[in-house]
Order: sequence, then C-alpha cells, then structure tokens
Amino acid sequence: MPGGFFDRLRERFGAAPALSPRAPDGMRLYAVGDIHGRDDLLAALMALVEADAARAPELRKVLIFLGDYVDRGLQSKSVLDRLTGDFAPGFERVFLKGNHELALRQFMEDAAFGRSWKYYGGLETLHSYGITELTLSDDPADFERARQHFNDIMPDKHLEFLDNLALTAEFGDYFFVHAGVRPGIALHRQIEEDLLWIREDFLDSSSAYGKVVVHGHTPREAVEFRLNRIGVDTGAYMTGVLTALVLEGEERRLIQTG
Repeated sequence: MPGGFFDRLRERFGAAPALSPRAPDGMRLYAVGDIHGRDDLLAALMALVEADAARAPELRKVLIFLGDYVDRGLQSKSVLDRLTGDFAPGFERVFLKGNHELALRQFMEDAAFGRSWKYYGGLETLHSYGITELTLSDDPADFERARQHFNDIMPDKHLEFLDNLALTAEFGDYFFVHAGVRPGIALHRQIEEDLLWIREDFLDSSSAYGKVVVHGHTPREAVEFRLNRIGVDTGAYMTGVLTALVLEGEERRLIQTG
C-alpha cells in the first residue's frame, strides 16, 4: 500500500546498502580527504592521481573533495590558489563544504568569532594571507583589524569558491559529505549542522543509509572501511598522509602521499 508502514520506514532509515556497492559504469571517482592547508601534499597527491587517471583515458573521471581545505597547515592560501586555478584538466570537480570553511567565513563577518577560530587553525590561515595582527594578541581591537584586513585582501575567486561549495554529492551507491549524516534521518532530509559537524552519533552507528557514506572530518591513522561508511581523513596536516579513495565499479583502492 502506498504510504504504508514499510514505505515510511524506508524514507526514515533508508534502504539497505547494496551488497557490493558500485560507482557508476564508465566512471572513476577520486574522493580526497581533508587537506587543511597542506598545498605541498595536495600537489604531490594530484600528480599521483593524474598519473593514475592517464592509464584509463576512456573513463569519465570525477574528483570529489570532502572539505576542510583551510586551517591548521601553513599553506591555506596556496591550497585555494591551486583549487581555483587551472587545476586538474580532464577531470570533473566537485568541492564540498567543511566546517573550517564555514568558520573562515564566519570570522570574515564577526571578529568576535576569531577568539575560537584562532585556536583551531585560523591563525595559520591568516598567516598564509600575510595577516599577522593576531600573532601575539587577543585584544578585541586586533581581532577587528585582522577581520578588516582579511576582507580587504581576500581574492574574489577565493570568496566565490568558498560561497559556492556543495554540501553533498551522490554517485552510484556512494554518498559524499564532509562529516557524516544523522542516523535515522533520510539522506535528503539531513541538515547542514550535521553534515559539517557530526561525529560520534554517526561514527559509532551501524545504521544503513541506503548508500555508503564517504566522509572526512574525523582524522584516523588509516582509512576506515565500514559497511555503511568510509572515512578518508588521514590527518594530513599532522601525518603527511593525504588520501584519495578511488572508486570504480565495485573496486576500492587508495592513493596516498607519504
């Protein structure tokens, strides 16, 4: 019966994932974990990815970046320069939003937020743009000076990039997002706060979401492969290991720096 009990269950919890999840036919997907201001690792990883893609010229190639391009590492501006430039010819590119991009934009609107942002990676981002007002100061007036300076020198192409990031992407049996999803809520009903910030409620869940969720946000020493999710954040800014998960048909493999 349409709209019956089992239909409502499927809408709420999602169908069970495919036993052998697949990327779309004729397509190779590269899902890149959190970069966090490590342009050196991004350059190295992209050289490996481009070499890998060149061995399959007949396939459609899609790069999916899982967010957190900025903060913590010392090269955030260089990362955004690369991603907004003449980058990865021959690839389709999907850029997802991370909580650190949200934080950067919040500071540009509200100097007081800098008191939080400064200490979880924002200071390094400001330094990458040559902004030093907060290096040795927590004076509210210096936060406002730094905010104004940041707004004055932020390249238009960086702003356009940051303001047009997607929250999610779907290809075949895979759902791509920065942090994860709220268990018990259908994928199309997820809210931005969870997509950018969720941790334990998602990481500890064995719920089926209808698709395998590929995410970053929570660093681990190795890529986490679970039945319902794959965690791709390998803590690049600390470990030197930036990861791309490669999905083609039923195949899964990794390309990594370090």
